[in-house]
Amino acid sequence: MRFQSWVMAPANVAEDVTDHAIKTGYRHIDSATVYRNEGPSASGMLKRGIPRSELFFTSKVPPKSVNYKDAKACVEESLRKTGLDFIDLYLIHAPYGGRDGRLGAWRALTEAVEEGKVRSIGVSNYGVHHLQELEEYQEIAEDERKGKGGILSVNQVELHPWLARSDIVQWCENRGVLLEAYSPLVRAQRMNDTRLLSLAKKHNKTPAQILVRWSLQKGFVPLPKSVTHARIEENADVFDFALDAEDMRSLDMGDSYKPCAWDPTKNE
Repeated sequence: MRFQSWVMAPANVAEDVTDHAIKTGYRHIDSATVYRNEGPSASGMLKRGIPRSELFFTSKVPPKSVNYKDAKACVEESLRKTGLDFIDLYLIHAPYGGRDGRLGAWRALTEAVEEGKVRSIGVSNYGVHHLQELEEYQEIAEDERKGKGGILSVNQVELHPWLARSDIVQWCENRGVLLEAYSPLVRAQRMNDTRLLSLAKKHNKTPAQILVRWSLQKGFVPLPKSVTHARIEENADVFDFALDAEDMRSLDMGDSYKPCAWDPTKNE
């Protein structure tokens, strides 16, 4: 994993917990317009004087703004609120707005990359049909002008053993699209699962650490969320052990569909 990642906290504690995350060793901070914490989280990220080149900040176009005009305004607003010269990664938060809205928002993000305001772009909560829609648009745009279609770098979706999403994972892996896993700890709803407890005992780790490690070994970038300093540290302490093949098989739930959050991947 190139960097440790962390999902943002509520605005009133964002600066403090982000600062602690950076102190702990995290370098990727995941924010969004709808979290209403871009400013304090960016401040916390920069507080310790870590070179900007070593930090990675993500924000997102909110669901209600998935169209060309509003997406462009969102990028400008994120830059204003954070004080950053550029945003490392900007995502479309959900596949809302209909086809025209989604593709318009994507076009706005490709223009932000061309203007140097954003480094990389991607999507969040996109199902395979949304991804194929975008891929078809990119092919047409590239025929018009090289680079016009943009590069899809990331799809951020809920991923954990109870929601492995093999169809989305396969589509993205076949095209080199990085998968970021939000809610990798299943919002603490599965911490008493016997399989997790058994692996935690075997490796002398917590169930949360087993889930983060599972995500890493699947090739995902996990985005654990916590406002507790001790938990932030715990979630990062996962690089001194590995799950073996039998461990990974024990967490294979097949096509289990048990989301713990919203699921816009099924939106039309």
